[in-house]
Amino acid sequence: MFGAQAVLQAHALLQQLASLARDATHDALADALRDEPDDRLLPAVRTVLERANPAIAAATLTAIHAGGFLWMSEFGEQRLTALTAGDDALVVSGSEDPSGAFALLTAFATDGTATFPPRMLPRVLPWIPLSVLDDLIDAEVVGPEHQPWQYRTDEARHAYLKARLVPDQVTAEQAAALEWTTWQRRNAFLAGGEPLPSVGDVYDLLELVADGDASVVKELERELPRDLVLRLRRILGGVNVGNWDRDIWEDRGLWRLIFSLWEPKAAVNPSRSPMHALMALRQAYALLCLNDLARASSQIDKLVSFETADPAYRAEALNFHAYTLLLRDELNAAAIVLKGISRSNELAESNLRMVEQRRAVPRNDRLAASNPYLDLGLPHGAPSWETRYRDLRREHMHDVDMSARLNSAMKRIRDAERDEDWSGFFVLPLDPDVFELPDEVPVTLVPPLAPLTRRTTPHSPESLALVRQRAVADLLPHLLNAPRRPDRNSRMHTQ
Repeated sequence: MFGAQAVLQAHALLQQLASLARDATHDALADALRDEPDDRLLPAVRTVLERANPAIAAATLTAIHAGGFLWMSEFGEQRLTALTAGDDALVVSGSEDPSGAFALLTAFATDGTATFPPRMLPRVLPWIPLSVLDDLIDAEVVGPEHQPWQYRTDEARHAYLKARLVPDQVTAEQAAALEWTTWQRRNAFLAGGEPLPSVGDVYDLLELVADGDASVVKELERELPRDLVLRLRRILGGVNVGNWDRDIWEDRGLWRLIFSLWEPKAAVNPSRSPMHALMALRQAYALLCLNDLARASSQIDKLVSFETADPAYRAEALNFHAYTLLLRDELNAAAIVLKGISRSNELAESNLRMVEQRRAVPRNDRLAASNPYLDLGLPHGAPSWETRYRDLRREHMHDVDMSARLNSAMKRIRDAERDEDWSGFFVLPLDPDVFELPDEVPVTLVPPLAPLTRRTTPHSPESLALVRQRAVADLLPHLLNAPRRPDRNSRMHTQ
């Protein structure tokens, strides 16, 4: 020891270590504090530090260095001097770097986190501070294949690292604990159900697209990754020809958008896909409501020829066909068509009775054949027919033929309501639900879940200090079993 101050520092250090020591080690430290230290002292110090955590080992070695005690090898003393001076660019072989702390310090000192040798990762992952681990993730030194979350027993950090590297493996509970709103909004959107509260993100736009709002397409493109932008453009491109690849129409969440844009110029072939089948059915119904019997018949013919259609679609198509036959006064043919579906459908059976009753009436005594609700462009029995009638009358006030048709429809409905008898009306559609568009989300337009943005400070000085502390602790093997002999330079340095 050189000087009274060094003696006081040594006593303070030994007292701290004695509180951690056991058995013979404790006795050696206690004796050194009472009497003159003997050759048991340094082995006892080393034994305590080998059992202590890295923070205590580092603090003790730093105190040894600060006190000028000659308890370290010259090589260890040189490294300890460099570390305490903040010189982290140390060249150290792998065998001298048990925890990888020196390699980390060198990488940070040269501003080359990406140059950290991957072979050292198994050494550093169990202990490095979270912000340093984030630095390595950002530098793509650590990836999902290294599974760094396995080294964290703390559930919050375990979940955080999963969110950073394998976001698809994060559970709802973990996302909630992380308050990761992007994950929660994405999952809530994919699950459907209640609309999400608007926060101005991509899911707001996707909800509008799911509802068939094409006005947000351009804005949505700006929010989607390149591959999904190209997919969206494929969807839009198919509108002109009414043709899409299978992967498009299989996503039923896209149907509302497609139907809002697609205006078939010719009869749709229902056999091309379930989406085409629904469009063909809706197109036929729309044309009947427009009283465009030529185009409606063309579309209905394609529906009728599609014999392998879903039974509900098939029944609607045949009912449409029977209606067009009724309008052409081909009652025998209409009855034959309806007999094919009347056994399984009460409304079809009602339509068959209406046709058969009409056959019993002389041709010149028969009332108008059309359904007056359809003449107004409404489903059968629609309660809003009066409002629709008035709107159409104003729209066609100068069209004599249309006005007459509208007035006839209005009178027939009022008579039916007065008599509470609608048996004279051919009912279509049989089941309005068959014509409904799917209420699903466009899953194939949902962007992949981006990893959670880091929440730690890049190149944190505090974390770097912890790395340096670990490097100091790794110098424990350089603690001697006996003090070095002081030379002239040491004596001058420590006085």
